[in-house]
Amino acid sequence: MTDPIRIANCSGFFGDRLSGAREMVEDGPIDVLTGDWLAELTMLILSRIRAKRPGGGFASTFVTQVEQVMGTCLDRGIKVVSNAGGLDPAGCAAAVEEVAERLGVTPTVAWVDGDDLLPRIEELAAAGALQPFHDDGDVGDLSRYLTANAYLGCWGIVDALQRGADIVITGRVTDAAVTCGPAAWHHGWARDDWNELAGGVVAGHVIECSAQTTGGNYSFFTEVPGMERLGFPWAEVAADGSAVIGKHDGTGGQVSVGTVTSQLLYEIGGPRYLGPDVTARFDTIRLEETGPDRVRISGTVGEPPPPTLKVAMNELGGYRNTVAVALTGLDIEAKAEVVESAFWRACPNDPSDFESVDTRVIRTDRSDPTSNEAATAQWRITVKDPDERKVGRAFSNSFTETALASIPGLYGLSGGPSGASPYGVYRPARVPSALVPQYVHVAGANAQVDSDAPTSGSADDGVTPSVVPDVDRVASEATERVPLGRIVGTRSGDKGGNANLGVFTRSDESFTWLSGFLTVERLRELLPEAASLPVDRHDLPNLRALNFVVHGLLDEGVAASTRIDGQAKSLGEWLRARTAEIPVALL
Repeated sequence: MTDPIRIANCSGFFGDRLSGAREMVEDGPIDVLTGDWLAELTMLILSRIRAKRPGGGFASTFVTQVEQVMGTCLDRGIKVVSNAGGLDPAGCAAAVEEVAERLGVTPTVAWVDGDDLLPRIEELAAAGALQPFHDDGDVGDLSRYLTANAYLGCWGIVDALQRGADIVITGRVTDAAVTCGPAAWHHGWARDDWNELAGGVVAGHVIECSAQTTGGNYSFFTEVPGMERLGFPWAEVAADGSAVIGKHDGTGGQVSVGTVTSQLLYEIGGPRYLGPDVTARFDTIRLEETGPDRVRISGTVGEPPPPTLKVAMNELGGYRNTVAVALTGLDIEAKAEVVESAFWRACPNDPSDFESVDTRVIRTDRSDPTSNEAATAQWRITVKDPDERKVGRAFSNSFTETALASIPGLYGLSGGPSGASPYGVYRPARVPSALVPQYVHVAGANAQVDSDAPTSGSADDGVTPSVVPDVDRVASEATERVPLGRIVGTRSGDKGGNANLGVFTRSDESFTWLSGFLTVERLRELLPEAASLPVDRHDLPNLRALNFVVHGLLDEGVAASTRIDGQAKSLGEWLRARTAEIPVALL
């Protein structure tokens, strides 16, 4: 058996800490440096950058970071693997080669493409190969697409490393592929080594979001040392697919069962985590703290992947504009009514003239306020329409006209009149894997790697049955009304237009209570914004966790959402702030 391979992460999104690569290379031993630059929203951002600046379709910050560490990586034999190629992997590779020439070094730079389906999108749709990701969805207006990229798997990366690449740059691969690929290459895994591949995917999922594994966005952050400068994580992946998650010694943050559990729940759906290379069974994962800042992940069962790839598509949705007005002091609701009536009287269009209108009164004011800010709520309106002029200055000027002829204490919160801004609509789809091969380019030689996976050899699941709560015992115990966050942690995020909300506990007794208490109906009561929306609940007793998927909370995705928190990052902390009758014994 081969020795474990230590794979480090230096980026969780386009804009993450610029010194991350240098820190991971210089602060401790690693074998592979990886980074994730591509959120669902990033592809839309890159398309807009490229439209303004041809050749700008990749993550430029990756090139900067590679320049900082290229010489050291070559000296130490550290491989670099990243999806920073975005919409232009070849252009990103060329930029890296320019840096190498300037530094006087000669790395072998490879790139992997084939994910960009935009040139083929009408052909695929006409053949019936392009289908909505959800059965009740649609693929929208094909002529309005800005991007359409399939989520490729890890085998193009494996091929590039096998052919001697020092730096591998991809387009849209799954976030976990940049970890699973080096692990599969190092250990020589076969394409039907389901359990091993599932372990590699889980390790990749845990470290893909940089400091979210070391204390970032963690509910119990007050227990985490060094929050002012968190270190980034690494995964030491063994030949059987198990992994130890850690961070460089002496860096800020914490790696614990809690932080790893929290990240495992990030942006997932049910227990089966579908991917292009393997289906990882999250209901089989086992976690164990093996030392300070060291957590072992083991037992993950893998199954064959689905026969289709997910396609992330961004459509030009139209244009939007927002006006926000302060409502200060007494009679907040009455002030909001006056502001809204006056606004529409001044606006050249009626509400029915817009494609959508979202109006909210956001109550951030307090009784007996001790500061001006504490006395302030806001009235906020967002309009969307295909006609840019309709939602432009003519719309936002409507507030200006009423500024001196309205309620007392009124002032603007949105920076004055503004023009319309474009927004994108995220539409996930699926396409047969066999129709989307990967193309690997190494040292002037090209190779094709098929994306369709074997369908045989599924492993036994070995799943532990769900915990059955002792409802009678819980009901008979003395309780106290306190915030749920006293005993539960959460992690929430966006999945297109849906929000996922993972809820976990840190003891078996607390999970027994939670699994009986937090039903879908109870969640809707606690989070009224979800009251009218479809909600799924998935149990993960091995992680002492529940995962909820709230469908449609984010409208048509983060770029189109009218919520202040368009990515649902704070949804879990809202739930933790809600109070409930909790058994005193658990407190």
